[in-house]
Amino acid sequence: MGRESVTVRKLGVDDAAEYRAFRLEALRAAPTAFTSSYEEESAKPLSATIERLATAGRPDDAVVGAYDAGRLVGIAGLSVPVRRQERHKATLFGMAVSAHATGRGIGKVLVQRVLEIAAAVDGLAQVGLTVSEGNLPAERLYRSCGFEAWGREPRAVIVGGRSIVKLHMVRMLDQPDPA
Repeated sequence: MGRESVTVRKLGVDDAAEYRAFRLEALRAAPTAFTSSYEEESAKPLSATIERLATAGRPDDAVVGAYDAGRLVGIAGLSVPVRRQERHKATLFGMAVSAHATGRGIGKVLVQRVLEIAAAVDGLAQVGLTVSEGNLPAERLYRSCGFEAWGREPRAVIVGGRSIVKLHMVRMLDQPDPA
């Protein structure tokens, strides 16, 4: 099945348990790909996930999920700062596609949906993200969606005693979509 069989929608509080389980599995499967750790996130109660998915207080934030045959196969989020002087920029976070669904373009569909949501936020001019250096499939995906690297952060996170470099990337929303 290709990506045409996949539906992408904004997740809500009713999706909290499914989203939490998916996210924890992604953290466990690829610990160096994320800033959050499985150990810290699994210790948090479900109410923390519900709060993340609730729109109260952060109405421009969003988490989207990709579903294939009713099964969650990918996630990505958008966080928009509440401080006035930072409200021109947002962050794409928590991007993950299940191992059995990779290679089908689902990641690109998720990133594009997050960018659509971002483009609808009044005053938002750019979306940034970080990606672990060496995660070439993710770097290629983000570049194909118009993100450009602007910096490299040594020792951005330390996972199991190993330093992980993060590349900082940005996508200007006022520039045309890449071909």
